[in-house]
Amino acid sequence: MSPINIVILAAGKGTRMYSDKPKVLHALAGKPLVQHVLDCATSLQPRQICVVYGHGGEAVPQAMQQYGAKFVIQEPQLGTGHAVQQAMPHLADGSRTLVLYGDVPLIQHSTLHQMQQEGEGLVLLTVNLENPTGYGRIVRDLQGDVQCIVEEKDATAEQREIREVNTGILLAPTEMLRAWLSKLGNNNAQGEYYLTDIVEMAVQQGLTVHTVQPAHRWEVEGINNKIQLATLERVWQQNIATQMMAQGVTLADPARIDVRGNITCGRDVEIDVGCIFEGKVNLGNFVRVGAYSVIRNATIAQGTQIAAFSHIDDSEVGANCHIGPYARLRPGTKLHDDAHVGNFVEIKNSEIGIGSKANHLSYIGDSTVGSRVNIGAGTITCNYDGANKHRTIIEDDAFIGSDTQLVAPVKVGKGATIGAGSTITLDAPAGELTISRGRQTTIAGWQRPQKGKK
Repeated sequence: MSPINIVILAAGKGTRMYSDKPKVLHALAGKPLVQHVLDCATSLQPRQICVVYGHGGEAVPQAMQQYGAKFVIQEPQLGTGHAVQQAMPHLADGSRTLVLYGDVPLIQHSTLHQMQQEGEGLVLLTVNLENPTGYGRIVRDLQGDVQCIVEEKDATAEQREIREVNTGILLAPTEMLRAWLSKLGNNNAQGEYYLTDIVEMAVQQGLTVHTVQPAHRWEVEGINNKIQLATLERVWQQNIATQMMAQGVTLADPARIDVRGNITCGRDVEIDVGCIFEGKVNLGNFVRVGAYSVIRNATIAQGTQIAAFSHIDDSEVGANCHIGPYARLRPGTKLHDDAHVGNFVEIKNSEIGIGSKANHLSYIGDSTVGSRVNIGAGTITCNYDGANKHRTIIEDDAFIGSDTQLVAPVKVGKGATIGAGSTITLDAPAGELTISRGRQTTIAGWQRPQKGKK
């Protein structure tokens, strides 16, 4: 089987999106439409991917530069045939070229692989619709062989009764495609160069035109407005929910979950309604996620219970932890086994040891907290001096009384106790009670710290 090139047409303005953003950069399941297509294209291991863009300037190439594709501008936009012509100088002969669309995001690898298996000729992806209005019709002869594609505006009344329609996705030998494109004209109702006109050229050369149909109609549905975008978003999410439940995950309501990335789940995982998962998320065995929680780029070990309305972002959570409700774990947080982070507790760039607890209304930032530490309600690690961040260290078995401020850099020794309402600016010795009850003092001549040089 000869290698393939892939051309992705992504030049449309998307007028009906009513947005300054290029249509193909609108997000479905948390990533741009064209990125879905690029991911599918990449899975086919093509020789070359060429993206034809137009509206939005350099926004599309800049957003997708990680793919190493060739980006070619189409200016002006003179139809799909003209768009593919812009890519041809960058495609090597001795291959086949697959044409995809940046606003048709749910095309599946299996469907494209099936097209590859149809041989070296021209292969069209078609679909049968109950209401084919607006689509180009597949015209066949009495033997059932494809003769041409007729756009609706150019179709006769009889041809408009045809229900098999063109999706626009096709696979063709690169040398033949190059020759056919050079012969395209624009003598049609739109005055455009239709890519579909190459079908009739192929038939005239005696080439058999093969057709393949997708397993699901939604694979070939395009997006032209926010209504269609929302519809396909729900299709995507329902497919993910179905896969998760088939693998044993309990979803309180499969219509109320959003996965905007990749999620893997162990056994007996339970997820309540309204939860959002972004990036790469791993949930261990027996994890329970409460309603309306948001988890992004996180690993949650087995047995951990996450109560409602909790946010976990770029964090690592150990086994049998208790989080929330209304807890927030910000990037750089690591909870060891059996840690408790309660309601309205925020943790950022900090490590919390085994069995340690911060159950109420606290902020712990840039801190290293040992094992079996109790952090009372209202405790704050004052990690920012107005210019630079500093670290707080709380060693094993320390007890921090309520309403305490730990002004970093500061260290609380092993087994130390901090009295409630204290402001700690100096290291607290291990095994001792430290309190502060000083009155307010103004320091004359004090200057705010400046940012250090990196």
